[in-house]
Amino acid sequence: MHLLLYGPGRLGGAVASAATAAGWTCTLVGRPAAGETRADAPLADVVVDTSLGDAVADNLAHALAAGNRAFILAATGWDADMPRVRAMLQEHGAAAVVATNLSLGAALFLRLVETAAGWYARAGAFEPSIVEWHRRGKADRPSGTARAMARRITTADPRWAGPDAADGDTRPALDVFGIRAGSNPGSHLVTFDGQGESIELRIAARDRTAYADGALAAARWLTAECRAPGIHAFDAVVDDLLAVPA
Repeated sequence: MHLLLYGPGRLGGAVASAATAAGWTCTLVGRPAAGETRADAPLADVVVDTSLGDAVADNLAHALAAGNRAFILAATGWDADMPRVRAMLQEHGAAAVVATNLSLGAALFLRLVETAAGWYARAGAFEPSIVEWHRRGKADRPSGTARAMARRITTADPRWAGPDAADGDTRPALDVFGIRAGSNPGSHLVTFDGQGESIELRIAARDRTAYADGALAAARWLTAECRAPGIHAFDAVVDDLLAVPA
């Protein structure tokens, strides 16, 4: 398989190393210099974007123009460009797996957090919170993974969805605290705190190999069969990995 990789940084480098170890080929594309005209993108089996959020939509347009139709969008911080990205995918009949975190362990952890949030919501006396710790240079705060955890918790327990200025709602917002220090690739702590006890769920990445393995799993999923145009959640890849053969 041939991967076209935008964003040859820490995560991009890990994906490239994993692809090479699997016997795949990989072409890396960096951000063009100011005033520089990009050469046409090569045609690849799957395009992986691990760049910065403000580059995702332009990278997608660049790859689509070359005929690429299968994408993994692993960058964060491009929520404002979601309508544009979705429209481009639909227009070109292209499919993209979108994930704030490509780790299988993290994907399962999100499901665990949502289930636990539902349990503790029904118990009634527990307050959820999130603490996330990443390397000093990570730009987004909270991280995409922390935001995904918050969405899972507030889906299961809407009491923590936060105030709505439109109707004067005074519900408390879920507390999400971010630490940026050192070289930590990613640690997340979810706590359900009650009057006399505290329950903690924790996931810590030791390095970026788990994310790279998830990228390769998503690439295999995209190329296993023709996928519907548009955006697909990483959960679809996870469901296939967890499926019990008939």
